[in-house]
Amino acid sequence: MEEPLIPVVPMSHTAHIRSHRKPRRTASTTIAMRAGVAGGVLSMAAAGAAATANAAEPVTQTIELPTLSGDLADQLAQSADATQLAAANYELEAERDAAAAAAAEEAKKDLAQAKKKAEAKKKAEEARKAAAEAAASRSTERATLSASASVSAPASGSVATVISFLKAQVGDAYVMGATGPNAWDCSSLVQAAFKQVGVDLPRVSQDQSMAGTDIPLSQVQVGDILYWGGKGSAYHVGVYIGNGQYLDAANPSKGVVIQDLSGYPASGAVRVL
Repeated sequence: MEEPLIPVVPMSHTAHIRSHRKPRRTASTTIAMRAGVAGGVLSMAAAGAAATANAAEPVTQTIELPTLSGDLADQLAQSADATQLAAANYELEAERDAAAAAAAEEAKKDLAQAKKKAEAKKKAEEARKAAAEAAASRSTERATLSASASVSAPASGSVATVISFLKAQVGDAYVMGATGPNAWDCSSLVQAAFKQVGVDLPRVSQDQSMAGTDIPLSQVQVGDILYWGGKGSAYHVGVYIGNGQYLDAANPSKGVVIQDLSGYPASGAVRVL
């Protein structure tokens, strides 16, 4: 009788090698391991916390000291900047004060100069007005003279009255613009002398040289008016008194005097008497 055949199961070619898989852990083993791990973790955490606590104070000191030093340096720098700024402000203020003082002094000088110019301008204006008034007065006198071209001859004895008045003034002062009774200029003396006999002559010598009738110097007579300069532009007048002499208000140094005609020949003569 044949023996029954036993089935042969082929074996893996790695069956002889020990399995590399880890053995399965039981529930109790897992719990124990987890508890151990947790305890280890807690122990490490506690140790780390203690180490941190022990190191906290030195670390804080190491960090804060440089911080305090940096703040102090900033404060010192700010203080230095503030001091420098204050000094600059003082210097600027001093410069401004100096500039203001200089400007005030310059303004004072300008004001003084302006006052001087104003005074000079005022004086010039017054002189101009005076000259204009004098010119207007001369024009009026010329117009009056033209209106009465001929002067009527007074009664007999008028020339003697004129000469008598003139001689009474000898020794009086010569003052430009004066009209008596103790000071005269050349034309005011001639005007006053002829006014004694009712003859109204112009005030100035230029116009007096235009009065009456022209007389040649070779035919001059007592009482004729002598003039120096051009006719109508004469600068001096006097009255012929005979014997080659004339009487006039000469100048400030001589006053009213009698002079020889030969020493100062006249330019022309006019007769109003």
